[in-house]
Amino acid sequence: MKQVKRRFHGIAGRWLRVIAGVACLIAGTAVSCAASEHVSDPFKMVDPRIGTSHDGQTYPVVGVPFGMTGWTPETRSDEAKCVAPYYYNDTKITGFRGSHWLSGSCTQDYGSVTVMPTVGELKVSPELRASRFQHASEVMSPSYYSVHLDDYNLQIELAGTTRAGMMRITFPRTGRRNLLIEPNVRPGQGFVEVRPKTGEIVGYNPVVRIYQGAGKPAGFSGYFVIKLREPIQDFGTWCGEATTKHAQQQGSGCNRLGAYVTLANNTPQRVIVRIGTSFTSIAEAERNLSAEEPDSNFDAVRNRAEATWRQYLSRIEVEGGTEAQRTIFYTALFHASLAPRIVSDADGTYNGFAGEGRLHHAPAGTDYYDDFSLWDTFRALHPLLTILDPQRDGQMVQSLIDKGKQGGFLPIFPTWNSYTSEMIGDHTVAVIYDAYVKGIRNFDVPEAYRLIRQNAFITPPREQFVEGMGRRALTSYQRYGYIPLEDEVLDAFHQREQVSRTLEYAYDDYVAGQFATALGHTDDAALLLKRSSNWKNVFDPETKFVRGRYANGSWITPFDPSKPATYVTEANPWQYTFFVPQDVDGLIQATGGREAFITKLDGLFTAKLYDQGNEPGHAIAYLYNFAGAPAKTQQRVRELLNTQFGSGPDGLPGNDDAGQMSAWYVLSAMGFYPVCPGTPSYSIGSPLFSRVVIHLENGKRFTIAAHNNSADRIYIKSVELDGRAQSGWSFSHRDILRGATLTLEMGLLDSTVQEQR
Repeated sequence: MKQVKRRFHGIAGRWLRVIAGVACLIAGTAVSCAASEHVSDPFKMVDPRIGTSHDGQTYPVVGVPFGMTGWTPETRSDEAKCVAPYYYNDTKITGFRGSHWLSGSCTQDYGSVTVMPTVGELKVSPELRASRFQHASEVMSPSYYSVHLDDYNLQIELAGTTRAGMMRITFPRTGRRNLLIEPNVRPGQGFVEVRPKTGEIVGYNPVVRIYQGAGKPAGFSGYFVIKLREPIQDFGTWCGEATTKHAQQQGSGCNRLGAYVTLANNTPQRVIVRIGTSFTSIAEAERNLSAEEPDSNFDAVRNRAEATWRQYLSRIEVEGGTEAQRTIFYTALFHASLAPRIVSDADGTYNGFAGEGRLHHAPAGTDYYDDFSLWDTFRALHPLLTILDPQRDGQMVQSLIDKGKQGGFLPIFPTWNSYTSEMIGDHTVAVIYDAYVKGIRNFDVPEAYRLIRQNAFITPPREQFVEGMGRRALTSYQRYGYIPLEDEVLDAFHQREQVSRTLEYAYDDYVAGQFATALGHTDDAALLLKRSSNWKNVFDPETKFVRGRYANGSWITPFDPSKPATYVTEANPWQYTFFVPQDVDGLIQATGGREAFITKLDGLFTAKLYDQGNEPGHAIAYLYNFAGAPAKTQQRVRELLNTQFGSGPDGLPGNDDAGQMSAWYVLSAMGFYPVCPGTPSYSIGSPLFSRVVIHLENGKRFTIAAHNNSADRIYIKSVELDGRAQSGWSFSHRDILRGATLTLEMGLLDSTVQEQR
C-alpha cells in the first residue's frame, strides 16, 4: 500500500508542478516561480538507493545519525573485504543484519549479526535460506525499511535506534515459523546461545582488524541479545551445514555457525523481534536494549528515529534546483551523517583503544566515536560537521585524543577501534586543528597538541610502528625533506607512494605549525612551517609536475604525468600536482604564473584525467579562484555536480568513503568548499539552489541567496556579504557563525563575468 501511495503522490506532484509552471509562465515570472521550490520535509527527499550499486558501496541503512549499529537487508552474507551488506542489483535476500559497515568504503563489516525469518523446512546456509524479492516491494528511508520475501510470503519491517534494532515480521497464516540467527563470523570464530525459557538468543562475533588483506584480532567483539515475546516451540544450533536439535550453545570451530528457533503455532501472525548490541558485553547489549527499546512498540521506535532524522536534515533548508537535485542533496546529507560512528554504550562504557584491555567511560552527555576514514573525511565531511554539528565534532576530536592517550600515539586512520597503517598522511591533525581554529574547544587542547607534535617528530619503536602507530617513512622525510624512491615504505598496506606522502605530510606540517603558533610553541611552529614547504622538493621545476625523486636528488625517468605511478596514491602525477592546499599561491608561482596554472588545470579536465571518484582531486575545481579565473571554478563545479552524481543506485562517481563524496556534494551544491581544512575560510563555487539556509547550533542562520540562478545562469556576476560588495571569492567561518547573508547575482557567461579576477 505504501508503494502505491508513494507513486500516486509522485504523479499528483508532477501535475501540480505543471499547473504551477503554466501559471508562472502566464504571469511572466517563470524564474521566480522555479526558485520558490521549497523543501518542506527534507526527510522525504532522502533516497537510500543512491550509491547501492557496486561503485558507491553505500547501503540502505536504518537507524539514527552516527549510530553504533545500522539495520539493513543483506544480499551478501559475509564480512568479506570490500563487500557491502546490500547491492541493488542482487535478486535475493539472505537476512537482515545489525551492521557496522563503514558506508561507502572498501573495508569490511565487523561484529555484525544477521536474523533471517523463514517459513517451512529449516534451511540454514545463506544460499539455501535466501529468498527472492522485488524492488517494487521495498520501502526505504533513513528510519524504516520494508520488503516482501517472495519465497516465504513474509513481510519484513526494520527500525532502529543508536544501539538497538527492531524487526516486525508478518508471517503467513500457515507453515513453520523459523528465525535463524547467525553471527557473521570469520571461519572458526564466534558464539551463540539460545535461552528458550526466557525467549532470548545471545552471542558475539569477534572483531578482526582487516583492511584489504589478512588481519589480526582487534581485542573485542560485537555482542548481541535478541528478545522475543512469543513462546519458542523448538530450537537448536548449527555448525557448518549440520543442525543439532535442542542444542543451546554453539561456539568456535565451525565454518559457519548459528542458532534457530521455531515459534509456537498459536503465535500471532505479526511478531516483534528486539535486538540490542554492544561492543563490550552481552550484559551491556541488554542494557542498551532496555534503555533504547524498553518495549515492543515498533511504530514508536520508527517514529522517534524519523523525528531525529527530520530534525538533523532540516539543519539545512534549500529552495530551487530540480527535484532530482534536491533528492541527491538530502541523500548526500544522510550519507554524510553515518560516520564516524558511536561505539560507546548507553552508559558511556567503551573498550580501550588498540586492544588496551580496559573499559573506559565517556563523560556524561558525550559519546566515544570510531571508524574515522581520515584520509577521506578531513577534506569535507569534518569541515561540514564544524558547521552543522560542532559539539559532536568536538566529541569526535576528543575520541581521537583518547585513542592517542590509550594507545600511545595519535592514530592516523583508526577503524575497528584500532591502529591501521593503510592510508597515507597524518590528517588527524587537520581534523583537530580545523575544529580548534573554528572555535570548537570541547576537547583536551594541550593533550591534542602533545600527540600531534609526537606524530610529527617521533617514530615509535618498531613493534609499535608495524602495528600502525606513527607516520610512515618519517625518518626519510625528516632527513631529505621528502621521501626518496629508495624508501619503499614496506610497513604499510599502501607501500611506496613517496611523492603523495611527501605532499600530504607537508600539508599536515602546515596545520600542525598553525596549531603550534596558536598555542605559543614558537620553535615548533618555525620548524613545522618550514617543513610545510617540502612539497617543493618533489615538484620538478622543469616539467612543472610533482615527480618521483631519488635520494641523490635526481628525478625518475621515464616520466609521463598522465600515467599512474607507484610513487603516487591512487592517482597520477598530474592529479597530485595540485595537492598543495596550504600554499596554492606558491604552487601557481612554481608552475609559471596564473596563465600557466590555468592552462595546466584546463589540461587536466580536457584530457579527462580529473577523477571525482578519488578524494585528492576534490578541491581542484576550486583552484581556478586562486588564479584569477573564478568563472572556470563555477563552470567546473557545476559540471561535476550535474554529471558525476545522479538519483539512481549508480548515482555516485565512486566509493562514498564514509560520507566524504557526499559531503563534497553537500558543500558544493550549497556553493562553497574548504580548500584547506585547518584554515577557517571557504572558496565560492556555483550553488545549485536559489536559496540555502543553514540553521546553526548557536541559534543563528547563515543564508546563501543566489538570485536568478538556473541551469544556464551558473556564473556569478557579483558577490555581497550582508549587503556589502565583495571583491574576493571566499568568506570566513566567522561569517557563518554570526549568521551572515551571502548574496550572489547569477548570470550567463558575459564580459562582466569573464573580466572578474
